[in-house]
Amino acid sequence: MQIITTKQEILQQVEACKRQHKTIGLVPTMGALHQGHASLVQRAVAENDVVFVSVFVNPTQFNNKEDLEKYPRNLERDAKLLESIGAHFVFAPTPEEMYTAQEMNTTFQYDFDGLDKVMEGKMRPGHFNGVVQVVSRLFYLVQPTKAYFGEKDFQQLAIIHQMVERSALKDTFSDLQIIGCPIVRQADGLALSSRNERLSESEKKLATNIYKTLKSSMEWAKNATVKEVEQRVVDTINAIDGLEVEYYEIVDQTTLLPATDFSHAIGCVTVYSGPVRLIDNIKY
Repeated sequence: MQIITTKQEILQQVEACKRQHKTIGLVPTMGALHQGHASLVQRAVAENDVVFVSVFVNPTQFNNKEDLEKYPRNLERDAKLLESIGAHFVFAPTPEEMYTAQEMNTTFQYDFDGLDKVMEGKMRPGHFNGVVQVVSRLFYLVQPTKAYFGEKDFQQLAIIHQMVERSALKDTFSDLQIIGCPIVRQADGLALSSRNERLSESEKKLATNIYKTLKSSMEWAKNATVKEVEQRVVDTINAIDGLEVEYYEIVDQTTLLPATDFSHAIGCVTVYSGPVRLIDNIKY
């Protein structure tokens, strides 16, 4: 496995792969890798000739500087995990390598057709502009055959699909497949997340109640309306000392608009366990 830190290096490696007609898998990450990331990479290795994994804490998608500073980083540990599961290249650039000074200080503009106005987009203005900025750049650099994203960030996945399928970039990425992969959980149900590293043991234990409540909502949905289930989820989690719901919304899986019933619906939640912001979801 090779660690690459410059755009020039990655373009050279991609060109060599293309000359040999190799399929390329890409797994974009921000590092602090866990078994959820590993599952994406393992699938990419199984389905492609060559796999690139980006490890880059993207500053343009953080609207909270403190959150950016506290985001866990450990490239050495990440590289060991990636090598053990068969990744071929790790792309770990600095922000200065990835962006010009002007790009770092200018908001990337993209028409999300309303997908960025709900849930995460509403709570984190500009977040998805930064996500699309870095992901589109990675697509240009790596020219992947398939790119892999976890379904825990469901809204992000919907926006990436839109970027590839419905935007002006459609012709550029016409052969690219976006692969959504299931959430990986601990035995107690807590969704694996890099942010879990910031949780104390007591906060981790509290956070297991998030998925327990979401699972219970599957039963509640049999005899209640969408709005009733939303409110019951919020009330149940907020009743646990140490947890605080930022939002819980049941939306259509494609449009992300509020669902009127539970067919093709997904419930998306953000909860603070202590100071740490966690996301999760469940499909109805």
